[in-house]
Amino acid sequence: MMFENLTFGGFFDVKLAWESLPFLLTGLPLTLAISFLSMGIGLALGLFLALGRNSRYFFFRWPARVYISFMRGTPILVFLFILYVGLPYVGIELSGFTAATLGFGLNSAAYIAEINRAALNSVPNGQWESARALGFKYWSTLTSIILPQATRIAIPPLTNVFLDIVKATSLAAVITVPELFQKAQIVGGRTFDQMTMMVLVALIYWPVCSIIAMFQERLEKRFSRYV
Repeated sequence: MMFENLTFGGFFDVKLAWESLPFLLTGLPLTLAISFLSMGIGLALGLFLALGRNSRYFFFRWPARVYISFMRGTPILVFLFILYVGLPYVGIELSGFTAATLGFGLNSAAYIAEINRAALNSVPNGQWESARALGFKYWSTLTSIILPQATRIAIPPLTNVFLDIVKATSLAAVITVPELFQKAQIVGGRTFDQMTMMVLVALIYWPVCSIIAMFQERLEKRFSRYV
């Protein structure tokens, strides 16, 4: 065997890691699916929350403030348990995958909302005034003029949120989602070598997050072409 008896400091068994890698990778598609779906929910809801926070009408502004405050002030793990374990008490049963996707999506929306709000506010008010002078309506101004400029500013922090979601999907293991981290726990429990599995999981997450960071750089360059 190529990696027979090869270890590093007694805490990483290369042979075990190599043999376990295919099994762990079967959980990666689910990890990525939860990440992308959650980010989609977060982006959609986060935009409306940001607009609500910036609204001059209190019945839009205050619900958005309360939502953002609650989500940012409570642990995501607690929220996952509420969705997966608590909702069945009121007759709503969600699968682990659905609960994880909704949990991460609804939670990330609060952080995305604040990023979007800051990005929108960074666009000079003169852009709004010029658009009104040219006869643009609110939504036309927002989608055609303001959002493209705000997106360039928001890309780096939004990518950080996405990276946090990818890594946080490991918490879905506690609600029985068979993603990457849970696969590692299964092998670790069977072989009594949790350290090797944790290091292996880290080595899998690292290139995944590095690829996402590369796409961030490409997006930044694309949106900065006319700056």
